[in-house]
Amino acid sequence: MNAEVIKTDAVIVGAGPVGLFAVFELGLNDIKCHLVDILDRPGGQCAELYPEKPIYDIPAIPSCTGAELTERLLEQGKPFNPTFHFGQMVESLEKTPEGKWRLTTDRGTVFESTIVVIAAGGGSFVPKRPPIKGIEAYENKSVFYAVRKMEQFRGKRLVIAGGGDSALDWTINLQPIASHITLVHRRDEFRAAPDSVSKMRALVAEGKMDLKIANLSTLNGADGQLASVTLKEDGKDAYDMPCDNLLAFYGLTMKLGPVANFGAELQDNLLPVNTADFETNLPGVFAIGDINTYPGKMKLILSGFHEAALMAKKAFAMVHPDRRYRFQYTTSSSDLQDKLGVSDAA
Repeated sequence: MNAEVIKTDAVIVGAGPVGLFAVFELGLNDIKCHLVDILDRPGGQCAELYPEKPIYDIPAIPSCTGAELTERLLEQGKPFNPTFHFGQMVESLEKTPEGKWRLTTDRGTVFESTIVVIAAGGGSFVPKRPPIKGIEAYENKSVFYAVRKMEQFRGKRLVIAGGGDSALDWTINLQPIASHITLVHRRDEFRAAPDSVSKMRALVAEGKMDLKIANLSTLNGADGQLASVTLKEDGKDAYDMPCDNLLAFYGLTMKLGPVANFGAELQDNLLPVNTADFETNLPGVFAIGDINTYPGKMKLILSGFHEAALMAKKAFAMVHPDRRYRFQYTTSSSDLQDKLGVSDAA
């Protein structure tokens, strides 16, 4: 059975700050967007790597965290009703006989769009694999690096490894439905939000889960199904912890991933673009933000915002070839203010 094709004006690959601002710039030009991101939430590197870390170089905002910037950009793009597709990666890009771009994700979602905007930062975030021999045989069977459906883990004995927000969040969220949860971390200090750490410790104190300060050393099982994991605590003999599934949250690394196979020209694992509209060598495929390169390129969020504005102007000509582009200011254009839903306040 063929997947239903989602037809749209634009697909934005990447929902980080630059991709989110592209929603706003494209929306002002009557271009509807779908966004695809491998993460389970918007914000990209800002949300995943430094949600609480201050950013000081966003124009007119002396200081804001990555999470705050993401929230503001989502609010700014809200009038244009973008559609988000989280937890999936665009695997292929090809031209249709009608001249559209067809994108297919690793979850089988298929898009056809007039333009494609690659705003994938330094590439796709991919999970860091724990350094355990033979773990590949268990991956996507009983070892997982993300939670797509919580019900999959109902009634299971879970070992969750890691000390960051993802590990703590899923420990707390899965505890009510799992038969038992053991959180494993190499030290008794956590990088997660203090509130999450407090909730986890309360569950341990109430006897509702276990916390082991130990290292994972071995996986035990057959045919991809775990029976137990071997843990090693400092100064103690190794022992086996029975479990059905291991959820490993060891952080993320960045790889260019399938973008490298899209057919666009590459230069040092980046996408060369022209500086008039940030189009790649593929007509209708743009690259903005840290994924692109050109003479004088600076890897700053504000640079990506500028690139999004010029990209949207060229995109308008492609999506609306029968219409004449009119440059307008949001401060004085009643048309743009209507689109933003602020005409009554003007």
